[in-house]
Amino acid sequence: MHALRYEARRTEKLRFAGVYSGSFLKQTERARSVGEATRGSVSNQQRAEGARALHFEGEPVHVPGFLPSIEPQGGPPVSTQTDATGVHPAAIPGSAAGDGLAGWSPFTQRPGNPFDARHARLVPEIERIIAQYEEKRSGLIPLAHLFQEHEGYVSPNAVAAIAYHVGETLAAVESTISFYTLLYRKPVGKYMIQVCRNLSCMLNGAEEIMAYARERLGIAHLETTGDGLFSYEEVECLAACDRAPCAQVNLEFVYDLTRESVDAMIAAIRAGTYGVKPLAQTVPPGRTWKVAADTGRKSAGAQSQSHPNNAGGIGDTSGVQMFDLIVGKVQYESRSTERLVHETQLRPEISGNGHH
Repeated sequence: MHALRYEARRTEKLRFAGVYSGSFLKQTERARSVGEATRGSVSNQQRAEGARALHFEGEPVHVPGFLPSIEPQGGPPVSTQTDATGVHPAAIPGSAAGDGLAGWSPFTQRPGNPFDARHARLVPEIERIIAQYEEKRSGLIPLAHLFQEHEGYVSPNAVAAIAYHVGETLAAVESTISFYTLLYRKPVGKYMIQVCRNLSCMLNGAEEIMAYARERLGIAHLETTGDGLFSYEEVECLAACDRAPCAQVNLEFVYDLTRESVDAMIAAIRAGTYGVKPLAQTVPPGRTWKVAADTGRKSAGAQSQSHPNNAGGIGDTSGVQMFDLIVGKVQYESRSTERLVHETQLRPEISGNGHH
C-alpha cells in the first residue's frame, strides 16, 4: 500500500514538473505491481524495491526525505523533502527576481519563505476564484491579478502556483501573462504612471507632457526610478479623449494634464499625500520591467527609430512619409472612405519638404 501511495504522489509531482511521459508510466506500472504483490506485508526491503522501480528516461527517480505514508491535510500536497528545488529543474532557492526561475512547489514547504507564506494566506481566495468557473483554467487571469496585487508583479513563483491551481502547463500560464501589458513579469515602481500617446491626446499636447514627465522623473519609457517609487510608460488609448491629454496612476485616471499638474502629482507622491494607494512591492525593481524576449527584433522600417511614438519607415527618419503613402496616392485613395481623402479642401498644406 505504501508503494502505491508513493507511486501516486510521485506521478502527480512529475506531471506537475512537466516530465510526465510514456517511459515513466512503464516504470510506475512496475512500482504498482510491487505494491500489489506486497500488500498487507511490506518490509523495508520491499518498499525500497518499489522506489527503485521508479525511473525516468533510464535514470532512477530519488525523493530524498520523502515519507510515503504522510497524506496532505487539506490544501496542496506537501512532502518532507528539504532539498527540493521546485518546478524548474534549475531553480535556485532565493534566486533573484526576474531570473525566470521558480523555487515554489506544492510538494515542498520552505519555512520562513515569504512567497510560501503569502501563498498559504491566499489559498482560500484562490479556491474562491476558481470555484466561480466551470473550467479551472478560466481563473488564470484573475489569479494573476491576485498575485500581482499582493506581490507587485507576477513572479516566477506565482506563475508556478497558478499553473498548479488551474491545471495548466507553465508555458500556457507564461504565454498568457506575457500577452497582457497590465500584468508585470518583473518588479515595478510603487506608482505606475501611464501617459496616453494616442490621437486625441497627441493633438492636445501629450507630446510636450510626455517629454516633461520624462525630464522631471529622470527616466524614459518603460523605466523605473532608482528609489523604486516611479515607473513610467507611454501607452495606447485610455478612452478618456474628452479630457485629453490624460494619464493613469496605478490605473486611476488623471485628466487635463499640464506641466503644473504633472509637478503637483509628482510632489504629492513623493510627500506621501497622493490620493492613490501605492502598489505592493515585495522585491526592489530594476531599471526596467521590459522582458527582451517579448519584443524581439524590430521590423526593417523601425530599425533606426528610437522614439516610441514614431511609426518610421524605410529611409524615413521623421515618420511623415507614412501619411503620404495614403494621401495623394491614387491606388490608395480609390479604396479609402476617409473624408480627408475625398474632400481635398480639408487636407493640410504641403510643407517645404514636400510632405503634408
